[in-house]
Amino acid sequence: MQGKREEIAARVREARECGEITAEDVAMRLDLSLGEYLAMERGEIDFPASLLHEIAQRFNTDLVTLLTGRDAKMHHFCVTRAGQGVEVKRRADYGYQNLAANFSGKTCEPFLVTVPVGTGRPHGNSHHGQEFNYVLSGVLKIYICDQELTLNPGDCIYFDSTQEHAMEAVGAAPAKFIAVINPDPVALGRR
Repeated sequence: MQGKREEIAARVREARECGEITAEDVAMRLDLSLGEYLAMERGEIDFPASLLHEIAQRFNTDLVTLLTGRDAKMHHFCVTRAGQGVEVKRRADYGYQNLAANFSGKTCEPFLVTVPVGTGRPHGNSHHGQEFNYVLSGVLKIYICDQELTLNPGDCIYFDSTQEHAMEAVGAAPAKFIAVINPDPVALGRR
């Protein structure tokens, strides 16, 4: 996993440098300290998937390019077959598959997220924009705005993702849900 992290970090750094964007500018727009951003860009720590999406938008590239080094090719539609989403290694406690990796010019990122049982409450996360989660299977506990919400299959939540949030699978089976992350274009310096 570390090798892949370093490859992604190198692609992010290259895209930033090609766009003549300073690390300070990127860190400021992502609400990160310069040291934290540079540690991600050196491959010392993982880029959260939501930040990678924001970075791809800021650098006028696609998330798939940063993740795989290949350009997204589809402009009108893309089909992702069951189990064939591009795996995103973001956190040890969640599994992510990008469900539209081959579509060029996306304005949001859809993921299939798997949360294993027994990981406990993970550290909170926040990012620019909004997020929609739809539970497919298992029971998902969501921590947001000092609330603990339990979602069952068929339940969904839409929220301001600048609010710290965390997800935990409860019960006997992993929780699987569709997450659609839509960063705020104004926060990214685009209109």
